Amino acid sequence: MDFTDKKMSEKLYIVYGDVTLGVHGKGFDYIFSYQCGGLESLVRDGREWLYRAPKPTFWRALTDNDRGNRFHIRSGMWLSADMFLDCIDRKVWIDDGEISLPTAPENNRYSDREYAKKVKVEFRYETITVPSAQVTVAYEVEADGAINVRVHYYGKKGLPELPLFGMRFVMPTKAVSYCYKGLSGETYPDRMAGGEHGVYEVSGLPVTKYLVPQDCGMHMETEWLKVYRNTTLNNVKHKSGADEGEVFGLKFEMEGKPFAFSCLPYTAEELENATHHEELPPARRTVVSILGAVRGVGGIDSWGADVEPAYHVSAEEDISYAFRIVPV
Repeated sequence: MDFTDKKMSEKLYIVYGDVTLGVHGKGFDYIFSYQCGGLESLVRDGREWLYRAPKPTFWRALTDNDRGNRFHIRSGMWLSADMFLDCIDRKVWIDDGEISLPTAPENNRYSDREYAKKVKVEFRYETITVPSAQVTVAYEVEADGAINVRVHYYGKKGLPELPLFGMRFVMPTKAVSYCYKGLSGETYPDRMAGGEHGVYEVSGLPVTKYLVPQDCGMHMETEWLKVYRNTTLNNVKHKSGADEGEVFGLKFEMEGKPFAFSCLPYTAEELENATHHEELPPARRTVVSILGAVRGVGGIDSWGADVEPAYHVSAEEDISYAFRIVPV
């Protein structure tokens, strides 16, 4: 497609695959997978930003204080929910009109010249908790390539408290740095008093050297986050030297209200599985969690004290938030 043409640059080119929906425009290519249940590929300027399809996340690695107050015994089912999530429904809207899910053979009625000004894809998930809960994640792609993400957790009576709730993005290679606008340093809902609002840059993907690896690197009240990489997994570009040393970025920005985030080289499960730092795997990826709710850390009188009620995250109540993904 010639996206240099002004009329073309104002529209999205849609490819209706058997199990995927391709959304293309000037400088971007996105693939939504009905089979994987999410955004399978996010390419900006020829560079892939996803190693796995983003999914809702419910777990953060235990802290010493969590272990002390036995939070994992009360809420451990959310670790399983974080690892195993069932996508139970998919919906597609083209220019605000919902269409029948265009999987095979329904997709055969579309041509190879399909365009739109806006595309929305929504995935509905169900947790394996008892009782189960549901989450919807809606991606709305605009003609300029911006992606509006709306996430909604539907509370369910009888479920234990959540460690956190949000979306996890696993990127193919390690970030060289990230920059954000929000509170300085590591902050949690009950540990924000010392943070100062500003713009901060962090080199690499630091992991706090606790004796036992645990959750770290949380940042509250964030307006935007920029993640920078300088390597890809594209062997063609490696041979040509096209990406050698060149830094490229992706931006997450708040929609309506600030979000919390962490940017680490490990998933929560990888941190959870290690009892010492030498047990952690080699750092190869970037794991960005964009969060709508985070539990406090507690430990007011000693490590083991429960978190104050104001900083609990109830799984019995709805949680809703939104953010945008845009080029840097």
